[in-house]
Amino acid sequence: MNLSKLLLAAGLASLTVTPALAQQAEPIRLGIVTHLSGAAAGPFGVPARNGARLILDAINAGELPAPYNTVGMAGRTTVATLVDEAGPPARIATEVRSLIERVKPDAVIGFVTTGTCLAALPVLEELKTLTVLSSCGTPRVFEDNNFTYIFRTSANVTMDGVTAARYITSRMPNLRTYAGINQNFAFGQDSWRDFTAAMKALKPNATASLEQFPTLGSGQYGAEISALLNEKPDVTFSSFFGSDLEAFAFQISPRNLQRQTQLIFSAGETAMFRLGQRLPDGIIIAGRGPYGVFARPTPLNEWFRKTYEEKFATPPTYTSYHAAQAVLGLKIAYDRAAAAKGGAMPTQDEVMAAFRGIEYEAFGTKIRMAHNRGQQAITESAIGVYRFDRATNKPTVTDVVYYDADCVNPPDGQKAGEWLQAGMPGAKCN
Repeated sequence: MNLSKLLLAAGLASLTVTPALAQQAEPIRLGIVTHLSGAAAGPFGVPARNGARLILDAINAGELPAPYNTVGMAGRTTVATLVDEAGPPARIATEVRSLIERVKPDAVIGFVTTGTCLAALPVLEELKTLTVLSSCGTPRVFEDNNFTYIFRTSANVTMDGVTAARYITSRMPNLRTYAGINQNFAFGQDSWRDFTAAMKALKPNATASLEQFPTLGSGQYGAEISALLNEKPDVTFSSFFGSDLEAFAFQISPRNLQRQTQLIFSAGETAMFRLGQRLPDGIIIAGRGPYGVFARPTPLNEWFRKTYEEKFATPPTYTSYHAAQAVLGLKIAYDRAAAAKGGAMPTQDEVMAAFRGIEYEAFGTKIRMAHNRGQQAITESAIGVYRFDRATNKPTVTDVVYYDADCVNPPDGQKAGEWLQAGMPGAKCN
């Protein structure tokens, strides 16, 4: 199996555990699942691994900023095992089963892509393993399942489509046509479904004039670009990510597609630092929440960005934030559960009980575990216009707008598709 152990730095104890006892105590074992190879590794998996690694190192050393500067989780250090998420979903499910049976982790954190996530979650639930999803955007995680052991500390992909639709209808009130180019798998299909449903609610007289679903990983989009140039929709929405997004960005510039239609890249934030001035100005981008350049300028975020850049020589992107806030949420749950027992090590059930329904300040935004019995997070969202600042030689965003969590997420207990088709009733927007 493709399992490689990463021993993270040992730290001192917290709560009522003495340093000597902390060093002798059995560590908390974690599994970290993310893309370590393949096309998604560079833009997604490695930044997620780095975000998790940075926070786990800081937790073990007691170096997180207040109020999270206690050492360890429940006073114990952590040891993490990495699992590569690359490959067919069935293989990843097998890898995860092997991880649980061999390592017996106290919790599993991670998952970037929808296919591997949906394949592995039944295994994790079957083996009763506390799991904290960092990304895995599909609403189907909880809409189609009644999980006990699964938590997700990021909002699902519905927020992305609603955010894009609200932003573009505000900026272009006279738009008449919109198109989509999305990868032909669950994430791309869900993203386009949610965007079009939100557009129908907000701009019922506008029409979807073209929809395209190229194969995931195809890398060549000449025919699709030609179709868009021929159609000339007012707006083109894409949830492309990873190497597909970067290849598409390279191929649109020579043909000036960006001048014929207003492009929206709902996951474009991960590409802005990798592409720099090769990403055309004026594209609307988002980052699956208020992360990266969209993160609020809080002391905790300033620490995270500064420490990440010093350690990895590049700014953190949204998957870095997703992984970091997943680790942080688990620490908070462990610490709260231990505090309720006077510092004693909590059981898994006690940790999960402490996790459900919590609200906490993460790296640039607040996480509210407010949905699905307190196991699904909602957050605010952010979106803006990409510009490359040639004076500073750095990518930037302008015209940034934030939307409250209750404006872009369906109410608890309501399926995303039904909420969107009903016109997003109950949305609370400033």
